[in-house]
Amino acid sequence: MIAQRICAILLSLTLALSVSAQERDLPLDEARSEPDGVIRGRLNDGKPREVFFIDGLRGEVIQFELRATEGDLEPVLGVFDNTGNLEFYRGVAGSELPISQDLTLKDTGRYFVIVARFGQSLGSTAGAYELHMLRAGVLSEQGSALRYGDSVIGTISDTEPQVYYSFQAQQGDILTVSMVRSSGTLDPYLKVVDEERFVIADNDDQAGADTRNARIDALIINRTGAYIIVASRYREVDGDSAGSFVLTIEEAENSGAGSSQLAPLPIRYGEAKTAVLSHRQYERFYTFNAEKDDLVTISMTRGSAGELDSYLILADEHFSPIFEDDDGGGGQNARIADYRIPADGKYHIIATRFEGSKGNSLGAFLLTLDAVGSAFQDVPSDAANINYGTSAPGKIDAANEHDLYAFYARQGEIITVSMTRVDGDLDAYLELLNASQEVLLSNDDGGNGQNALIDSYTIPFSGLYYIRARRFSGGNGNPNTSGSYVLVLAERFG
Repeated sequence: MIAQRICAILLSLTLALSVSAQERDLPLDEARSEPDGVIRGRLNDGKPREVFFIDGLRGEVIQFELRATEGDLEPVLGVFDNTGNLEFYRGVAGSELPISQDLTLKDTGRYFVIVARFGQSLGSTAGAYELHMLRAGVLSEQGSALRYGDSVIGTISDTEPQVYYSFQAQQGDILTVSMVRSSGTLDPYLKVVDEERFVIADNDDQAGADTRNARIDALIINRTGAYIIVASRYREVDGDSAGSFVLTIEEAENSGAGSSQLAPLPIRYGEAKTAVLSHRQYERFYTFNAEKDDLVTISMTRGSAGELDSYLILADEHFSPIFEDDDGGGGQNARIADYRIPADGKYHIIATRFEGSKGNSLGAFLLTLDAVGSAFQDVPSDAANINYGTSAPGKIDAANEHDLYAFYARQGEIITVSMTRVDGDLDAYLELLNASQEVLLSNDDGGNGQNALIDSYTIPFSGLYYIRARRFSGGNGNPNTSGSYVLVLAERFG
């Protein structure tokens, strides 16, 4: 009779798994559980069973312990793999509690954990339960899948000169893999191989240490995926050393895309990223590629929770700051608006807080990167582009009565423009124009003699401006002067 009841329960559990397996492509995050944790629930006539799943790795050892904590509940526990195979089933009517079971995972994948009352819908008991799950470790056997922090023991010999382990990594992870000899004459040798079988790192003897132990330090993962650790010996198959070893894989404190300058998180135009700043992680790093004269806007908006005082730094490829902002987004939000990229290449964004490491604000934020096109996309073909700190030679005569130059400036910048005669009798004349080529300011002889100078002009709005270099054409002098000149555009500071 008891055997028949158990068969009925197994059939019921199998049917329950079939339903869950069909729904694997649906959002099941509410049913997800970590291998280390406690699940608390309640079973009764309205809910005779509950189904959860864990994502496990080959070789992991998971300890399960199920106990009733309230009522007359007689719980049962079953675990299936993602193909429907029963890994174990424990629990019968009147069985002694708690139910304890260790399970070594045969493959990497999803495992379904079913907690039910004895008899499920046909049962009569009810009450609360606790399911404890503990990742006890991982087998040292070849082929086991490792998690960060794992250590395994292995042996290298002539019959087995290489041992393989796998691990999953995310882009931006920073790792240390070490292989330490524990017995014999073994001269450890380590390799890490990606999914395409390319060796991305290897080591024979740990750098800077008087030892033959192998160690790969600060390995940066450039692509999310599966990786293989090959634990071997010097000269591998052709080597002659042998012995046992301890292999460890660890994650650095600054691991993770965006956590350090070593692995900035990529961001593209039009994208938004969310993150949290804390006293331990008070800055986040991002990277993007840009073309010369791109106009970029970077915004860092703090979340509704917390008191983050946002601070933005735009840096070059070497992380040297080129522009910073504190409260340009209003309140305690930072914003760098319409910044003109000076050259093609890679740039970085450092999202931090006011006063950085010395600051005390923290909280979540939203970072956005946008571009509105090139700063000079609307410039007419007869205008030449010019930048701060550069000079441009030209010549004014009857055939060419003026030259037009375009430059991009930001609000608050202070500029000086000079037009100095080189030869001839040229009476230099300068005009500063806005984006619509309307005259904002002009000068005739401010540069001494017949040289023109617009000195210390403060830019009223960020945007495109023009300089028109020509000759004086008024009534108090010769309107037909000509000659060569040099025009200089400079930014003034202080």
